[in-house]
Amino acid sequence: MASDTAPINNSADFVSVIIPAYNAASYIKETIESVFSQTYRHFEVIVVNDGSPDTIILEKVLQPYLESIVYLTQENRGLSGARNTGLRAAKGNLISLLDADDIWLPDYLGQQVAFLRDNPERDLVYCNAEFFGEGITPGQFYMNACPSEGEADAAAIISKRCTVFVSVTARKEALQSIGFDESLRSCEDLDCWLRFAAAGYRIGYQRKVLARYRRHAASLSANAERMLGFNIQVMTNALSLFPAQSNEADLIHEAIEKRKAELDIVKGKKALKSREIEAAKAHFQNANLHYHSAKNWWLLQALNVAPVLVVWLFRMRSMVSIKHRQNNG
Repeated sequence: MASDTAPINNSADFVSVIIPAYNAASYIKETIESVFSQTYRHFEVIVVNDGSPDTIILEKVLQPYLESIVYLTQENRGLSGARNTGLRAAKGNLISLLDADDIWLPDYLGQQVAFLRDNPERDLVYCNAEFFGEGITPGQFYMNACPSEGEADAAAIISKRCTVFVSVTARKEALQSIGFDESLRSCEDLDCWLRFAAAGYRIGYQRKVLARYRRHAASLSANAERMLGFNIQVMTNALSLFPAQSNEADLIHEAIEKRKAELDIVKGKKALKSREIEAAKAHFQNANLHYHSAKNWWLLQALNVAPVLVVWLFRMRSMVSIKHRQNNG
């Protein structure tokens, strides 16, 4: 259902806002309020309950909005499945994706719609965002941590020269033609942007801070091992999108090797925490094949000479880190 004050004379700029909901009852009210506080009023809101275990509480939170939103339910299919369901139900010519724990600033829609109007050669636009939530110091911004420089083409996305912020606004026809891979339970957005760019669609961005990006322990992005595993899968799948001798293929191979090394670091730390010395050494040795890091080399020497001390120091450091996050959460 469109906003009450939506104009009826510009259907080309009607926006379908898609909000997947899974264990989001604690946050979604603030998210929805940020949409209904937009200065741009020509939109509909589609909330997709993705088989959420908190459905009873979620629907109580959504009750005041049910006459103003499209509310859909389905068995759990992950973010990809929820977004695809929203895409199929969307009436707008433009699509905006919004996670159920993030927040838009009041001019998000106005600025993003204007960008696509003024840049007809672009099919999707993302923006900058401020981080907030557990352990986040105010004033930290997405594009400081994840820069965007130059053309946001496939090569830039693979090499992380451009990192697409997930709260995008896109032309419906383009995004629907690509869709989200429902076999992926993480990094489904990266997979979509790579296929989007490989298909010839063009991605734009603006550096304006138009959203707030919540970080918390329950967010998918908080699980580094899971994220890296799916990232490697996405990059491996992406090899089929480009010629074997292309620059993109070379960059993908480099990215896969780097992600594997990062994953070995994560697994090595996990093994240290569990006092699995030999497993930790194996992971750090694998990582060092890529990084050739002096820090990793010295860590491996220390594990050979004084493994008990290394484990103790690592556990102490982890405890201090956890306490710091709790004090600043």
